[in-house]
Amino acid sequence: MSEKIQKVLANAGLASRRQIETWLQAGRIYVNGQLAKLGDRITLQDKVRVDSRNIMLMKSANQKTRILLYHKPEGEICSRNDPEQRPTVFDRLPLLRNGRWISVGRLDFNTSGVLLLTNNGELAHRLMHPSTEIEREYAVRVQGQVSPDMLNNMKNGIPLEDGIPAHFDAISDAGGEGSNHWYHVLVKEGRNRVVRKLWESQGVKVSRLIRIRFDVITLPRSLRRGRWMELEKEAVIDLLNANDISH
Repeated sequence: MSEKIQKVLANAGLASRRQIETWLQAGRIYVNGQLAKLGDRITLQDKVRVDSRNIMLMKSANQKTRILLYHKPEGEICSRNDPEQRPTVFDRLPLLRNGRWISVGRLDFNTSGVLLLTNNGELAHRLMHPSTEIEREYAVRVQGQVSPDMLNNMKNGIPLEDGIPAHFDAISDAGGEGSNHWYHVLVKEGRNRVVRKLWESQGVKVSRLIRIRFDVITLPRSLRRGRWMELEKEAVIDLLNANDISH
């Protein structure tokens, strides 16, 4: 039975469906020696090559879904390739025999905390899709005076540079004072740098940003920065069930 090429390759753990679509548009994927295009359908018997690499295809049912929780430190990027040769989160992860680790969304260079990675590209696609509205909770250290009006503005919504409003679903004062004042914020979208941009819209500088929760997965106190742990089967099931994803 044939399926769309981006879904088959995502199930094989090659990358997220969105990433594969960009590779198709860039002319990097060949099927049976012919250049593939978006919308093509393939079977597990087809021979697929990405750049010069032959890809092993397998049914998703035959591949155990694995999810890593990585405590990303500041100073690492969430991409494999960087012209500046900066450290990447993939440098510290265990090797996979088939497929490779796919980042579920990204944290920017100066942000630390919860980063999920999986070998299931279709799962990564579902968790990143805006329709899931997954909760992301951050601890934010700010510099500058914060008024009740500023907090209300960020909860009610602020148009960002693209003209589309963004808002925090919740803000709570986590204590501290002066240059060590912390807040916890809740947001349901993964737009690039949305937490920093909302605070900056109020003239407040973010000096530290830590993602402490992604949906039902909370950053364990025992997991040091730069370390990873594999989620137990029960935690994986909880994550899938919370987002109505079949398993």
